[in-house]
Amino acid sequence: MAVPRNRHSTARRNSKRAHHAKVGKFFSTCANCKNPHLPHQVCPSCGQYKGRSYGETDQES
Repeated sequence: MAVPRNRHSTARRNSKRAHHAKVGKFFSTCANCKNPHLPHQVCPSCGQYKGRSYGETDQES
């Protein structure tokens, strides 16, 4: 097992973690109802994807 010979400073440790920030989810707009939804997913408000209807949603009933 590898063991570090010297202790890294806090600046060096934190600079490695500079790219680990969380990124928010990207939403696309539905072409039918203009509500935001996740890309490549059926719209939760109208139930359409790429112009086709894929059944009823929970919000319609």
